[in-house]
Amino acid sequence: MKKLISGVLAASMALSLAACGGSKTSGGSSGSDKKTIYVMGPTPDHGWTAQAGSYAEKRVKEIEAEGVYKAQYMPASSGEEQVDQVKTIVANGDAAGVVMMALDDTAQSGQEQLNAENIPFISFDRIIEATEQYAILNYSGDNWAVGAGIAYWCLKNGMQPGDTVVTLWGDNGTVCTRRQQGFEEYLLGKREYFDKDKNETYKIETPWTEDQVKQTTSKYSTVVDPNWSADGAYTYLEAQIDAIVNDATGTGRLFVFSQDDEMTFGLMNLLEGNSVSEDTKAKLESLNVYVSAIGGMAELYAVIDGSSSQAAIAQKYFDGLISMNFNPNMMINAVNFMLQYLDGKDWPYKKGEGTYSETWIVDKDNVANYEGFAGH
Repeated sequence: MKKLISGVLAASMALSLAACGGSKTSGGSSGSDKKTIYVMGPTPDHGWTAQAGSYAEKRVKEIEAEGVYKAQYMPASSGEEQVDQVKTIVANGDAAGVVMMALDDTAQSGQEQLNAENIPFISFDRIIEATEQYAILNYSGDNWAVGAGIAYWCLKNGMQPGDTVVTLWGDNGTVCTRRQQGFEEYLLGKREYFDKDKNETYKIETPWTEDQVKQTTSKYSTVVDPNWSADGAYTYLEAQIDAIVNDATGTGRLFVFSQDDEMTFGLMNLLEGNSVSEDTKAKLESLNVYVSAIGGMAELYAVIDGSSSQAAIAQKYFDGLISMNFNPNMMINAVNFMLQYLDGKDWPYKKGEGTYSETWIVDKDNVANYEGFAGH
C-alpha cells in the first residue's frame, strides 16, 4: 500500500520529533545503556547521493545532541561494504534501529541479516525488492510519479508515437526502473500524474499502445557508465549524437529523458565542447528539443533560470528544460521516521509497506520558488 506524504508534513515531522523519547527497544533509557540509531549511506563526495549523506550526518549530530539515543552515520562506497557494516552493527549489539540507503543491490544480504537479528530497519531511496517486505518502512521520493511527470511534460510539448526519445538510466536498480515504469504507464493511460506545485492531476487523453511505447522508448535507452554521472552520459551521447539528431530530423522533435541532473549536464557539456560537428549542432538547433532532469541541483536551477554560464547552451539548443523535484533532504525524513517508530506512538505502517514523497515539475516559471542543493 502506497501512501503519499507532502513536504509540509515531512518538515513538520522534523520539528515535532526533535525531542521525542521513549522506545520499543529501551532506546529511551539514559546513561551508558542508550541504544544506537545507525544511519547507513554514501560517502559524501558529490552529487545527489553525497548531499543525502551530508543531510544524514547533520541529523545524526542533532540526535546525539538531543541525548535520547546514540547515533552514528556509517558512510560506504558500495553495497558490499554496507554488508560488512551490518556485521559490525550486529556485533555491537546496541542497535535500536537502522536507516539504510542501499548503494546497490548487493546490500540485500545486509538487510536480510538485519531482519534475521530482529533489528528494525528503514530502506531509503533504493528499494531492494527482494527484501522490502522485511523493512519496517520503505521510503523514497515517488519514482513512478517522476516518470509520469516527465511523460506528461513531453506530451504537452508535442511528443508523439515514433518520436526520438533518449533515455539515460543511472543504473538498473528500482529507482530508474520505477521511473521508467511511471513514464510508460502514463503513456498507456494506466497512471495519472499529480503535480504538487500546481495541485493539479493530469492524465493522458488518448493512451498509446504498448507497441507505440516500445517503438518510441527502446532505441536510445542506456545505463550510463560510470553510473549516474555526467561523464557517462557525455560518453554515450558523444558516440550517438549524430544518429540521434539525424533520426529526430524526420519529425523535427527530440526528447531527452535523463534520470538525473548530473546526466543532463553530460549533454550540456558535450554541446559546449568541440567534439560534436558544427553540422550536427546546426541540425540540433533547428529541432524542437525538450530535455528533462531529476533532482534539483542548484547548478541546474541556475541553468533553468538563466543565471548560469551554461544557460546560453540550453537557450541555444533546448526549447524546454525541467528538473523534477527530488531533493536529497528526504534522507532527514527517513531518519525521523525511525525516531517516530522507536517512540512507539502513531506508527501507521505495517512491515513491508512504503511511503513516497510527492514530486513536481520545476521549470522557468517556478524555479525561483525552490532552493536547489549543491551538486558538483
